[in-house]
Amino acid sequence: RRRHTVVDEKLKGKANEVAGNARRRAGAMTGNEKMEAEGAAQEAKGKVQGAVAAVKDTVEDLKDKVT
Repeated sequence: RRRHTVVDEKLKGKANEVAGNARRRAGAMTGNEKMEAEGAAQEAKGKVQGAVAAVKDTVEDLKDKVT
């Protein structure tokens, strides 16, 4: 069950990263600084979500090796 949660978190992170990147680029292309900033923030959020999921995955791997 925990592995599914980690995979879900990785997917959510990647989705936010991709959506944020698209939003940031759209803002840059249209000169909409607010949209560009919101997109950059969403992209960063996605990267953090992915990193947190990767750490959780590593911890789970270590726990599996110990037990």
